[in-house]
Amino acid sequence: MNRALYGRVVFGASAVLFGVIALMWHDADTWQNLQHIWSLPFGTIIGGCLMAAQIAGGIGVLYPRTARLASVVLCIVYLCFSLACVPDIIAASNIYERYGGSFFLFFSLLCGAIALYAATADGARALVFGRLARLGLGVCAISFSLGQALLLRETAHLVPKWVPPNQMFWAILTTIAFALAAIAILINRRARLAIRLITLMLAIFGVLVWVPQLIAHPQAHFNWSECVLTFLVTGAAWMVADLRSL
Repeated sequence: MNRALYGRVVFGASAVLFGVIALMWHDADTWQNLQHIWSLPFGTIIGGCLMAAQIAGGIGVLYPRTARLASVVLCIVYLCFSLACVPDIIAASNIYERYGGSFFLFFSLLCGAIALYAATADGARALVFGRLARLGLGVCAISFSLGQALLLRETAHLVPKWVPPNQMFWAILTTIAFALAAIAILINRRARLAIRLITLMLAIFGVLVWVPQLIAHPQAHFNWSECVLTFLVTGAAWMVADLRSL
């Protein structure tokens, strides 16, 4: 398999899995901030259609002939997901949401879909959309760093206790890493390396934190959604890192 296709597999497969579990478990633990979609007129139907579109887009990502159409579909889906998080920002329900934490989580997925579109485009269009994907992910990295800094103890608690030297060390280190990566991405200096390191960090986080949680408590829908979302963001960052236009 071409190395560039690995990112598409992670991105596409995670999109499919997230759509499937959301349609299986119609609860707030799975949908999290996306539960605001339910409050819309015909919200259940709209949410179901968006999740079905995400599944179709995730499958389409895996095939070269349908990759561009799939990228457009996922751009629409993840834009809707991002906008669904705006009510929490307005309500400022907690310090994380006050600074757009969940918004930027889903916005990073939008950046991955834009990167996929850029990868299937030619010439100036590829450059423009590739730059948008890079800058967008850079802003998301700022949000990731800020989110961890504001909730440093909670972040440290997620780190497995058996990982030396201690939990707080890794919470601080990854917070700084996100911040430095954001700077590198936004000023476009070693941006590809920075994005690849973010991708690796997210993948390790998923493997060390959420996979064990999922194995230990498979009945908890929240563990499923967090695990899948972590790998979905990993795939999105991977898509941006693989852009030729960086």
